[in-house]
Amino acid sequence: MKAFLFWILALVITLSSAIYQRMTGPTHPTFGTVQFNNSDVDYYFYRSQGGTVDHLVSIIDKDTTITATLFWKRYKTNDEWIQVVMKSRNDSLVAYLPNQPPAGKLEYYVKISNGIDEINLPKDNSVVIRYKGAVPDVILIIHIIFMFTAMLLSVRTGIEAFRKEPKLYTLTYCTLITLFIGGLILGPIVQQYAFGALWTGIPFGHDLTDNKTLIIFVGWVIALFMYKKSAHPERWAIAASVLMIAIYLIPHSTLGSEIDYNKLDKEKAKQEQLENSSPEIIDTLK
Repeated sequence: MKAFLFWILALVITLSSAIYQRMTGPTHPTFGTVQFNNSDVDYYFYRSQGGTVDHLVSIIDKDTTITATLFWKRYKTNDEWIQVVMKSRNDSLVAYLPNQPPAGKLEYYVKISNGIDEINLPKDNSVVIRYKGAVPDVILIIHIIFMFTAMLLSVRTGIEAFRKEPKLYTLTYCTLITLFIGGLILGPIVQQYAFGALWTGIPFGHDLTDNKTLIIFVGWVIALFMYKKSAHPERWAIAASVLMIAIYLIPHSTLGSEIDYNKLDKEKAKQEQLENSSPEIIDTLK
């Protein structure tokens, strides 16, 4: 009976961590309702887009007297804001953001007006959307299942360590295996489909998701190694479990892959200059 209750407790902690991570992450949609022109205006702005299609931005308002304009530009650039007049579709006003290469980001917001007054949606700041390639559903689902299972096993192992005679080896071993498959095999495959790179963490980059996975994996490797080396292996299991929970509380996709548009513009300008230059000038530019 105790074992069953321990699994329930582990499941509750795991689900709570997963929900918190989802709700606080940089890809969680921005949404709300504002009162304007004696009417409710609902908006739900996504912050992630997969595939190769343009992204639909829409607001819901049954008041046909208002107009809306979508403003967007490339993220972290000095580009001028591009304005797109939103068109009426049923009870909505819609416009499209152009598709971007994987890891490209756009910054956008919507301005609504009744000809006299106007407000921005969202009110305080703009929304940043990140583009990614299409990840096959089967790979993504299996990746999520393994990562969720690894978290569940990690928490359960930490709880087990508090028992008088804990049985840690099997739980620790299973945690490490599921984490290895979900984070270090399936994770890079998902990353390759989404952003065209298998690994962008240490030592190749600063992608926090990859680095978090690596840190957690090393933590559980140490816990498994210390199972037979330490007089108190339960302490190492607790430490690895707490480490995983703490890292899971860091929002997913924070400091993720991101295109540097300014660098791309410089490279494009240099390439165009090379194509239009004489052989002598090309040698000096290289």
